[in-house]
Amino acid sequence: MREAFHAMRHGGPFGGPYGGRPEGGPRGRGGERRRMFESGELRLVLLKLIEEQPRHGYDLIREIETLSGGAYAPSPGVVYPTMTLLLDMGLADEQASDGPRKLLAITEAGRQHLAERADEVATAMARLTALAKVTERTDAAPVRRAMHNLRAALQDRLALDGVTRETQLEVARILDEAASKIERL
Repeated sequence: MREAFHAMRHGGPFGGPYGGRPEGGPRGRGGERRRMFESGELRLVLLKLIEEQPRHGYDLIREIETLSGGAYAPSPGVVYPTMTLLLDMGLADEQASDGPRKLLAITEAGRQHLAERADEVATAMARLTALAKVTERTDAAPVRRAMHNLRAALQDRLALDGVTRETQLEVARILDEAASKIERL
């Protein structure tokens, strides 16, 4: 619990304020941008997802976001060029689709490429599911809501005319008691 509170106060597991993630994905120490995938891994993840079923770019982005528990969504500026690379490498083909979106399907060469790199694919997919588990464990939304509630109650009560020193001391005692109970969790 202490770690979740620390994460909430100090930027969460991905560097955003109050546990959110900065646009574009995780950040490392000191706020520097950290890559979600090693070189070529996103290509393998996209290929794995279109192996399951033909997909367009937006669908690929949303599926990765779902697999990561909402913690990471690759930008279109990374996904669409990677889709073009898959086409250029002969690992995917464009299928006819309703509307203007490119629908990619895996080719036999793509299936072979995945099979040859099964360990890398498993590692990249495991990274997404691990990220989802971390996100689930560190979701501090209920705590943030309660802290905002507390802040509003304190401001409302202490802003009243005629607040006595005794009232201030009682508020401090209640807060100290709550802090002590939280530390014992």
